Amino acid sequence: MTPAVPPARDRTEWGAAVARGIAFGALWLILMPSGKAGDLAMGAFATLCATVTSLQLLPPAKGRVRLAALLLQVPRLLRESVVAGVDVARRAFAREVAVRPGFVDFPSAMQRGTARTGFATITSLLPGSVPAGETDTAIVYHVLDTSQPVLAQLREEEHRLARVLRGGSAE
Repeated sequence: MTPAVPPARDRTEWGAAVARGIAFGALWLILMPSGKAGDLAMGAFATLCATVTSLQLLPPAKGRVRLAALLLQVPRLLRESVVAGVDVARRAFAREVAVRPGFVDFPSAMQRGTARTGFATITSLLPGSVPAGETDTAIVYHVLDTSQPVLAQLREEEHRLARVLRGGSAE
């Protein structure tokens, strides 16, 4: 007789609860490194409360993050952040300011939610652009130079993030 396999949704919620519980428990141990029974009991209670609250406020989303793919993005994101800072500084200190500021609407393939918010956060590191709002179908960016290929760069970033997120789609 084979054991019953729980539905995928139950496994997702259970996995999220365990992962969040471990993270909150580790945070408690870092903040309160004590082996006293009372402290450990309070830590277990605080971890349980934080985990339950977290699951209520931010339910687990569909899909999974491919950790290896995410880690491979870190050096590139750090490089892009430095390039963005240098670009803005260069423009700020130039005698003639080479900017054509304005707003562009990026028609995102990602639905509103955690993945799209993460995408907007990541793209705020791109040179000369910052998310300034959103609609149901687009993210509005304020850019320093509307003549630059901002939409193409955003499209590339969205595809990169979609590859990091299993089940995420930006096609």
